[in-house]
Amino acid sequence: MGAGMEAALWVLLPAFTAVGGALLSFLLMQAHSQVAVARERETIASLKAQLNSLERLAEEKARVAEEEARRRALEEFLGELRVEERHYIKETKSLFMSRKAMVLQERLFFRNIPLSDWITRELPVEEETDLEQLAQACSVFARKPEPLNGKSASSRAVSEPGRTLLGSQPSSAP
Repeated sequence: MGAGMEAALWVLLPAFTAVGGALLSFLLMQAHSQVAVARERETIASLKAQLNSLERLAEEKARVAEEEARRRALEEFLGELRVEERHYIKETKSLFMSRKAMVLQERLFFRNIPLSDWITRELPVEEETDLEQLAQACSVFARKPEPLNGKSASSRAVSEPGRTLLGSQPSSAP
């Protein structure tokens, strides 16, 4: 049995070596593929992070652009609003006294479309009162608008008909 065992050992030893080498190759290739998968996952994770940051940046830019467009549209709208104003002196005489009043009438326009009816108010006037100053002080629409984005709106003349709310002249006459 010694010779048969030795022959079997010589036959099985290369087979065991081949199986061991195959197992070792399999384990090395498995480790190699796991390293490659880990690198790919790392690359995918970094690309996803970049994509998410680009998406957030694009959303932020879109939101800023939308806000800018809304602001411009509002400024254009306010630029096309104008106030038509007229005032005159009304004198009421009674038996014992004479009373003067300034009648101030205003209405709001968008381009040439009236947005409001005439707003009429009677203001008592004393002899030495400056009518232009009184009209400006009591005007419904002639108040200075709040500055937009830190910019101050230009002032405007009170008795000038056809002025816009922001102080500039309308582009076309109504």
